[in-house]
Amino acid sequence: MGVVTPPKQDRSRVTRQRLLEAAVGCLAEHGWAGSTVSAVAERAGVSRGAAQHHFPTREDLFTAAVEYVAEERSQALRALPTQDRTAVVAALVDLYTGPLFRAALHLWVAASNEEQLRSRVTELEARVGRETHRIAVQLLNADESRPGVRETVQGLLDMARGLGLANLLTDDAARRDRVVAQWGALVEEALVEEALKDQGRKDRRPKDLG
Repeated sequence: MGVVTPPKQDRSRVTRQRLLEAAVGCLAEHGWAGSTVSAVAERAGVSRGAAQHHFPTREDLFTAAVEYVAEERSQALRALPTQDRTAVVAALVDLYTGPLFRAALHLWVAASNEEQLRSRVTELEARVGRETHRIAVQLLNADESRPGVRETVQGLLDMARGLGLANLLTDDAARRDRVVAQWGALVEEALVEEALKDQGRKDRRPKDLG
């Protein structure tokens, strides 16, 4: 008596996931002003009461939604096979030109005017930013102990965000592909050059005469 059966747990998990995905889609398409709990519930095919059972407030729903999809995308990035750095640059740019970035941007803008959102979104953005940077370092096989490497990776992520912003107004895929190819070459050159400089510094160290 009173024990939740696995099927009910599964249904609850599925409902929650549908709400999160619907919230991101709604936010990306309609912005904060047009994204209500009722609109998300309708899009997810559940009742408003069911939505509020999982997420008592609007702020709970949308911050959880962006966090959920950010984690999904991070997992997809982590699962990428070993490949050349231009392919990694392209994958990172894709992260910032998809619906997740559009939804997150609407949430950031809303947070600048909504006090109850600001602290949540600030914390979320910092956490997602750190995780994305860590993944980029791993995918690029970059050694951040070398001078300039951390700045190179951060510059790449800043560029990707810039392309994401440009993509909000015009989807210029050909231009984006050219930028990705150029940045792939720049990142490759920068990381290889730093590795060679580091090796040169080691080679110039005085030999142990003992």
